[in-house]
Amino acid sequence: MEEMVEQIELLLEQNNEEELQEYLNNLNISDVEELIDELPQYGPKFIETLSLNRAVNVFRILDFPTQERIIKKLSGEKVAEIINELPPDDRTSLFSELHGDAVKALILHLSPADRKEALSLLGYAEDSVGRLMTPDYIAVKKSWDVNRVLAHIREFGKNSETIDVIYVLGDKGVLLDDIRIREILLVDPDTKISQLMDGRLVALKATDPQEEAINVFRMNNRTALPVTDKEDILLGIVTVDDILWIANEEYTEDIQKIGGTEALDEPYLDINLFRLVKKRVGWLIILFLSEMLTTSAMQSYGIELAQLTMLAYFVPLIISSGGNSGSQASTLIIQAMALGEVRLIDWWRVMRREIISGLFLGVILGIIGFLRVSLWTTFSDVYGAHWLLMAFTVGCSLIGVVLWGSLAGSMLPLVLKRLGFDPATSSAPFVATLVDVTGLVIYFNIAMIIFGRIGHVLHPVK
Repeated sequence: MEEMVEQIELLLEQNNEEELQEYLNNLNISDVEELIDELPQYGPKFIETLSLNRAVNVFRILDFPTQERIIKKLSGEKVAEIINELPPDDRTSLFSELHGDAVKALILHLSPADRKEALSLLGYAEDSVGRLMTPDYIAVKKSWDVNRVLAHIREFGKNSETIDVIYVLGDKGVLLDDIRIREILLVDPDTKISQLMDGRLVALKATDPQEEAINVFRMNNRTALPVTDKEDILLGIVTVDDILWIANEEYTEDIQKIGGTEALDEPYLDINLFRLVKKRVGWLIILFLSEMLTTSAMQSYGIELAQLTMLAYFVPLIISSGGNSGSQASTLIIQAMALGEVRLIDWWRVMRREIISGLFLGVILGIIGFLRVSLWTTFSDVYGAHWLLMAFTVGCSLIGVVLWGSLAGSMLPLVLKRLGFDPATSSAPFVATLVDVTGLVIYFNIAMIIFGRIGHVLHPVK
């Protein structure tokens, strides 16, 4: 990349337009995209210099803030060329991110047919499969033979998003089946399409959530899937490259939510500082107010803490262990739900596993906590005569808190999903805060039982 940047800067300095065009056109489109990242001030010039086909291919893989910045600086003629050459799904994606006035201005550059198509795609819900689909595909009739299909592909395939899959239509455009191109190429040219149909059709609905489409692609190993309406009429197709972009966006959004912030709609370094603060402050206030309950919980056990101050030594240990186990469980379940491995009907299986695993994890940490107090007593008198009671308190509390943290962390995403919310909003900080408060209650109540009823320390007999 350093060599490319040096060469580009040299050509720019020499103002050698011809060599610059030749150099850029010989690069991979991913290299040009990286050059635009390295030299953002020259992004519009690179797009203007590239051949139209390569300019479009570079433009479509840029992130939206870069696309928007470049569009504003391109000549009107170049903008019109790129907008008209963009595949319908990429064009829709761009339009859906722009403000209304900008969309109106760009749509005017389209032909009447493309304009109608763009407005139709924009009519679907923002998170729906309809926003991703393209109407550029190859469709045939089941009565055709392979010879006629191949002739049809030669005539119309150039304008198709992909020819890897051919779609078989019935009356009124109803989708009957899809056939991979290799199955057509490897049979006798006189074979009828009806003989190649196997009925193993997998299709998406235009109103399906995009997240669901990701799972369908993952489970079916397809490069493209057809999109139909409620009457099974073929509307378009969705290709795997679009799904990969959406999957990356969904993953990034979930990670940001798990971290306790709203999803960022722009790259971190591009988003306005005040918008970044606004997206973070909401959750921080909620978590701050929630943590106030921790203070209230400790205040309610003020007498016990005053009588046995060594209980305070282990408060950070107890609440962090519960929060960590809850965050682990929450993250695992959210990821499993995103991959389609866990559904709402699996709640009992999840709970049963977390009870067992939480108990095992709690016992392991409880033993370590017990040994920590016991071993410390051999060279320190900090726990006094009641070190054994303290060891049992810490050990038993860790078992209870870790078990509760595992249960809370695993069940909360499922509850949120059932209520219609995004499971990712049960972020690690939120689960940790919830378990902090309840963990203190568990810890102090166990201490009261062990010290109050066994050791008669908290409530001595007068």
